[in-house]
Amino acid sequence: MFGTSGIRGPVGDEVTADLALAVGRAVGVDADRVVVGRDARESGQLLVDALTAGLRESGADVVDLGVAATPTVARSVRPEAADAGVVVTASHNPAPDNGIKLWQPSGQAYDADLRETITERIQTDAADLRAWDELGERVHRDARERHVGALVEAVDLAEGLSVVVDLGNGAGGVTVEALQRLGCDVETLNAQPDGSFPGRPSEPTPENCTSLATLVAETDADLGIAHDGDADRMRAVAADGTFLSGDVTLALLAREAASDGERVAAPVDTSLAVDDHLSATGVTVERTPVGDVYVAERASEAGVAFGGEPSGAWIWPDETLCPDGPLAACKVAALAAERELTERLREIETYPIRRDSLETSEKAAVMDRVRERVLAEYDDVTTLDGVRVDLGDAWFLLRASGTESIVRITAEARDEDRAAAVFTEAHDLLADAIDG
Repeated sequence: MFGTSGIRGPVGDEVTADLALAVGRAVGVDADRVVVGRDARESGQLLVDALTAGLRESGADVVDLGVAATPTVARSVRPEAADAGVVVTASHNPAPDNGIKLWQPSGQAYDADLRETITERIQTDAADLRAWDELGERVHRDARERHVGALVEAVDLAEGLSVVVDLGNGAGGVTVEALQRLGCDVETLNAQPDGSFPGRPSEPTPENCTSLATLVAETDADLGIAHDGDADRMRAVAADGTFLSGDVTLALLAREAASDGERVAAPVDTSLAVDDHLSATGVTVERTPVGDVYVAERASEAGVAFGGEPSGAWIWPDETLCPDGPLAACKVAALAAERELTERLREIETYPIRRDSLETSEKAAVMDRVRERVLAEYDDVTTLDGVRVDLGDAWFLLRASGTESIVRITAEARDEDRAAAVFTEAHDLLADAIDG
């Protein structure tokens, strides 16, 4: 039922009011007060109403934040003295989808054990419904100001910038307010919340953000920012229109956040460029499974100063364990105000990465064969998420997709010929495993 990013799927098929009601009842078993919010998808109101009904039936009071960014909701759990937070969102997924994601008071998403507890309650109908005079109350609150205030307090800007913010018709308006309060001149794209995402697809990829990159390049803007539908993701564009890759963004933010002897959490598909850029300052990278939930779990450990995913999720554990796109936007703006991003980019050496996938209807069996062979033939192997082989000057990763009948191949080296050779090695290994 729950993936690493909560429940997600097509509305009316996998995600229904019945499911939202069941989740509300399950969370309400041991929660007295719950914060809820949603992104701009029209189906979100229906799902929030059903979710709230389940919570109130269980005796839990509900603080409804309305349309709000996911980090706004996650950051509100503790200040509202709540036991949990629930966001109705499908994040960067397309308009027909919606979903439900659960948050702890620390700002961290529900971990595997907590997700399993909720799943078991739903499957066994383990609700604790109350009598008519014990139902929970529902109050409506606006938490934007609290989030904006926290962002302004967390960031110092050397000088104001000209920033273009592409909100992708999502719920990330707190970014605009925070940057303006920090002294920036802000122009917006796709600023009207609309869950059909008419301006561009929700996911802030280079392909989906060409208008942003062009506008930044052709004006005197210093920076471009792009969010997804619930603003847990942030991607950036330098003044010359360069769309920063996820690995480069991770390297920039991590180097600013971490000091000598500290660690950074990043998933197994993160580039060697991040390790190399951070090693000069005595910072080490610790790999996690793919998914911001796993990055947040590692970031909660002592000595981990930052966590990030190249997909655009960035975590500062001293602030919150929720990926906070608006906070990331303000942090990038601070870097750009201190020194131009284009200059900073020249200091990060990037390497060739090859990616592909092969289809298979037997992902689990294929990955078992891959794992057995790799462990027998290679010395430095990680099986946190798929199978990752470290070759010293190169690496490759074979990882089954969580949603498609494919196994993904990623290979990277510090020069093109070596990357091609390692990719071929990984491709052939996977092809042999598929053939049995």
